[in-house]
Amino acid sequence: MGNTFGKLFRLTTFGESHGKALGAIVDGCPAGLDLDLEKIRIEMQRRKPGQSKITTQRKEEDEIELLSGVFEGKTTGTPIGILIPNEDQKSKDYAHIADAFRPSHADYTYFEKYGHRDHRGGGRSSARETAARVALGAVARNFLEQSVGITILSHVLSIGSVRVPDDTKLPSATDMKLIDEDPVRCADAQSSQAMIAEIEKAHRDGDTLGGVVEVLAFNMPPGLGSHVHWDRRLDSKLAGAVMGIQAIKGVEIGDGFLTATRRGSVAHDEIEKNSNGAIVRRTDRAGGTEGGMSNGEILRVRAAMKPISTVPKALDTIDVSTGEAAKAINQRSDVCAVPAAGVVAEAMVALVLAEAVLEKFGGDSVTETRRNFESYMSSLNFK
Repeated sequence: MGNTFGKLFRLTTFGESHGKALGAIVDGCPAGLDLDLEKIRIEMQRRKPGQSKITTQRKEEDEIELLSGVFEGKTTGTPIGILIPNEDQKSKDYAHIADAFRPSHADYTYFEKYGHRDHRGGGRSSARETAARVALGAVARNFLEQSVGITILSHVLSIGSVRVPDDTKLPSATDMKLIDEDPVRCADAQSSQAMIAEIEKAHRDGDTLGGVVEVLAFNMPPGLGSHVHWDRRLDSKLAGAVMGIQAIKGVEIGDGFLTATRRGSVAHDEIEKNSNGAIVRRTDRAGGTEGGMSNGEILRVRAAMKPISTVPKALDTIDVSTGEAAKAINQRSDVCAVPAAGVVAEAMVALVLAEAVLEKFGGDSVTETRRNFESYMSSLNFK
């Protein structure tokens, strides 16, 4: 059961949903990064459950303890250790499902693979584990901002049958505060109200909802990633990282599946020079990647999240011990986790980009990475 990912920017998470704590370790983060506890806490608060009555019932403060790797507010180049205590566990709420596999959860597959399972909220397979990913992502996004100027945000495109109109203007790099203040993290006010109504209706009906989030990365330099190397292509690494989030069932880069319905003459991004002589695209249907590498446009990654599997309406299953028909009832169920999923997706995109930046520009310190980046960008001559 490997729990470490990455080669240059190496990440490890540990802990279970109903254990004492979750933990996160970053190994390979360059020295000199401005990273105090508050920077990580801000990202944890953005994901924190229990902030809105329309999304989740579990309430976690998500307080964190910085164990290592930072001295006087700056990274030292040594492993960064972060601890996140669990508080609102309520393990007894799950006692009645010890003998029942919940449909669409990891209950059955986990049991068949490992021979046992932690029925208390899913144990290691629980979405609670994403708190550790967001903590790691906080380190990554600060590294990206301070070394190469990349900024990342997410917004909700759809919840249930309600979707932001296709012609809605894309959020800008400065819209994160506005989006975070919205109850469903939607950048379009009218769509937000319709999404809230959809969630409230599902709650009354005893049901759950999924949706689609979009992550945007601004100020992307061209050339991150690789071409045929499946383990280095930027698009494949992004797809794998985002698909690895619990409950995500589909990922697309840019217009993705919509582009597949277009003719080639209107599917691709035509190239031109801007007033500074730099090569740019007139559109961004490709979502900022070409041939497995970044092309300098805004990176756009979309993720489709299924409705929460723990449905208040009892779904059919079997009793593990007897093999007889049973009901997968749960006493505590959220209605919609899509808004929080956007924050987790931001973290995963940031982690992939941090690895790609170190692969491209290197650097044992943030200063060295930034110097290499600036030298590279100044060498690009399109005139």
